[in-house]
Amino acid sequence: MSGLPFSNRRRQLVCAAGAGLAVAAWGTAHGNDAAMPRKILFGTTAVFLDNQARLLMKWRSRLEAQLGTEVHFVQRGSYGEITEMLLADQIDVAWICGYPYVTHADRMKLLAVPLYEGKPLYRSYLLVPSAQTSVTTITELSGRVFAYSDPQSNSGYLVPRTELIRHGLDPRRFFGKAFFTFAHRKVVEAVASGLASAGEIDGYVFDTLAKQVPGAVTGVRVAWKSPLYGFPPIVARRSLPVDTFARLQSALLGMTEDVEGRLLLDRLNLDRFVIGEDALFDDIRKLVKLSDTMPA
Repeated sequence: MSGLPFSNRRRQLVCAAGAGLAVAAWGTAHGNDAAMPRKILFGTTAVFLDNQARLLMKWRSRLEAQLGTEVHFVQRGSYGEITEMLLADQIDVAWICGYPYVTHADRMKLLAVPLYEGKPLYRSYLLVPSAQTSVTTITELSGRVFAYSDPQSNSGYLVPRTELIRHGLDPRRFFGKAFFTFAHRKVVEAVASGLASAGEIDGYVFDTLAKQVPGAVTGVRVAWKSPLYGFPPIVARRSLPVDTFARLQSALLGMTEDVEGRLLLDRLNLDRFVIGEDALFDDIRKLVKLSDTMPA
């Protein structure tokens, strides 16, 4: 939390304490498990946690012990599928991107935001083959093949799309060909293999791959980094009971308090989870408005 202004740190500490007090008060009045649902369904996508079965199993065990109920991770191949399930109350919480969050903020509740390198922020990275040393901006890729990650990804679709619009270019016609991989890691693979001339992904994902699986980023180079945006949040369905929401939030915020939680955070390459503010995603809202000036 050291990278945040003091006022933000103080606000998060007060909010965390408030969440803890709410859980304690509820537990005293009703018994620890009285109002918990029989099962919590936690949505994730293939964007990052696609080959992390062992991590998810450990995280599931921890959450079940803390909440006193079953927890199941529900994985799908796109943000769109998970978002629709959340909006239809088919899952309880989900780790999504800031893009679907800002477009459906009135139908979901902000549960927690990861803190990465001291801030609840991340960047989009433009990737090109390592041998391509001259490219420094997406505007130099006219007529090339481009790999997007997911149509509801801020870093892997909204940022490159609006970067072209900002320069007066039509993203529908700028590239010779463009396609979606539906996973940031697959964007890396597409660029490294020559299937795409370039692509754009979540910088946190790229940095984590470079740290944990360095061979996965061999053959690609980061040509450009975007400004900072609100980190992909964990959100809850709007109808999730207040007490269940508070206990889940407390479990996420408390991961730094024991060895097992810190090990999970280390594997996720995160500092911790914090209570986020809706204003954190205002810059993504600006991108959505800019994108809406041109048909998809």
